[in-house]
Amino acid sequence: MDIQWRKASFSTDTGNCLELASFNGDILVRESDQPDVVVTTSREKLRAFLEGAKAGEFDDLV
Repeated sequence: MDIQWRKASFSTDTGNCLELASFNGDILVRESDQPDVVVTTSREKLRAFLEGAKAGEFDDLV
C-alpha cells in the first residue's frame, strides 16, 4: 500500500505534525509521532472542518 502522506509547511520547524493522505476515496489523518494511529474521514467532513477552522471556530483551542 503506497500512501502519500502530506503535512502543512507550518509544522515543519515545530515537530507538531498532523499528516493527511487520500486513500480509496477517504481522507486519512495521523500524527507524525504516532504513525500507526490513523483516523479515517470523508472529504466532505474534512472540508466542513477546514472551513470552520478558517472562520476561527477553533481559535480558543490553541
